[in-house]
Amino acid sequence: MAIVRWQPFSDLMSLRQAMDQLMEDSFVRPSRSVGVMNREIQPLIDMYQTKDEVVVKATVPGVKEDDVEINIADDVLTIKGKAEGGKEVKDEDYLYREHYHTSFARSIGLPGSLKTEKAEATTEDGVLTIKIPKAEEAKPKKIEVKARKAIEGEKKEKK
Repeated sequence: MAIVRWQPFSDLMSLRQAMDQLMEDSFVRPSRSVGVMNREIQPLIDMYQTKDEVVVKATVPGVKEDDVEINIADDVLTIKGKAEGGKEVKDEDYLYREHYHTSFARSIGLPGSLKTEKAEATTEDGVLTIKIPKAEEAKPKKIEVKARKAIEGEKKEKK
């Protein structure tokens, strides 16, 4: 058995930390006995780029294609929708109610020079994938490096 030195002040919580914890426990993560029936969520998003396009993936479990709205304006992508987690049974006395009816919205900035009019969206296994092609000027271009002597030789040949 190891002997550990007791440090009484390391166990104390500041008043601010205590209030933050109280607020988070009360409002951010309501207890399971109360249930979560109508709350707004923000889907988790991954965004990456390839040489030809920008790809945005959003987690939207249980959302139907018809319940999602995607808009792009001024280089801002907005995803809105609603999720219905099951039908509410009016005559039952719930012990737990964790399925929820909610709306969601998320906006993220996009890089410039995209062909937004050619964007495509698909959904599979609760993941919404949006592919936005890059404009030609935004695609990377390879620049050939030449030795200075080769450039001077080309100039002499042209004369």
